[in-house]
Amino acid sequence: MLETETSRPENTSWSMFIDEVVISARAGDGGRGCVSFRREKFEPFGGPNGGDGGCGGDVVIEGDHDINNLNAYRFRPNWKAERGEHGRGSDQQGRSGKTCILKVPPGTVVTRTEDGEVAAEILSDGERHVILKGGNGGWGNTRFKSSLNRAPRQSNPGLPGATGKFLLVLKTLADIGAVGFPNAGKSSLINLITKARPKCAAYPFTTLHPQVGVIEDAVTYKRLFIADVPGLIAGASHNKGLGHRFLRHIERCNLLLILVDMAGTDGRKPDDDYRQLLEELRLYDPGLLEKPRLIVANKMDEPSAEENLRAFVQLNSEEVLPISCLTEEGIPKLKKQLYLRVTPHNEV
Repeated sequence: MLETETSRPENTSWSMFIDEVVISARAGDGGRGCVSFRREKFEPFGGPNGGDGGCGGDVVIEGDHDINNLNAYRFRPNWKAERGEHGRGSDQQGRSGKTCILKVPPGTVVTRTEDGEVAAEILSDGERHVILKGGNGGWGNTRFKSSLNRAPRQSNPGLPGATGKFLLVLKTLADIGAVGFPNAGKSSLINLITKARPKCAAYPFTTLHPQVGVIEDAVTYKRLFIADVPGLIAGASHNKGLGHRFLRHIERCNLLLILVDMAGTDGRKPDDDYRQLLEELRLYDPGLLEKPRLIVANKMDEPSAEENLRAFVQLNSEEVLPISCLTEEGIPKLKKQLYLRVTPHNEV
């Protein structure tokens, strides 16, 4: 089948990030068969020559690494493949309908809304899954010719294409997921260790949607992908702040980077922040707590950070890596630790 109908998000200047949409799709109907008889000079009874109808186009989901969101489907939720052409005389079969290709970013899960069954899960660029099959074309009257029925006048209509309603959910594919309270310094850290440039400011919730950066080793050229999700606060499971909805983007990460504000901004206690973060992760998905995690103590350039770090280490037996995004203290060691902890997972 020809595959020319595709969807690709336009380059827009707005900052809207869509990671969950519902679409309706319909595969193409099959073309009907033709009733026709050959009539040539000196052959008035040439017999049937009606061709079959063409098959309807399929609806296909395809991964495309040039796309990082589902914006293309927010304002165009209805998609339809082309129907097959009807059969023609002279034993001509109708052309098959064009496939409708829906391009999505890798990491997209496609679920049928009527039963909740996963229809496809796209994990790599170029990966394809047929989610709706086009209808078969109907038979022309040539198919019904026999020794007892030399002039059949029946044909079949084409079968209708499948229809469905689907939920598309993007779960970012990244090696590392950065989690922390608002203003813990996640965006500043992403700015330092990658070429991504998320917004940084001295007020909470400057990150409104997930950002993905690439850490590249200048010697080995190994690359790690790190996802920065909007900050969590206590009560995120009850939709406080930006809620839990962006945590799906760290479900596939091999390592969680827990960033703790060791300066105790706004009178908060680092240990309380850490425990509340773990509780919000548990409420979203207990499996997240089973992932390897690296605790990073940020803002060590602040006067109160050293004392808070000593108290934090006494209360928690886990290893803590102190850094400062302002002075870049500990950043080289952090990058080395990320490579050591994540690379073995990538090589499996």
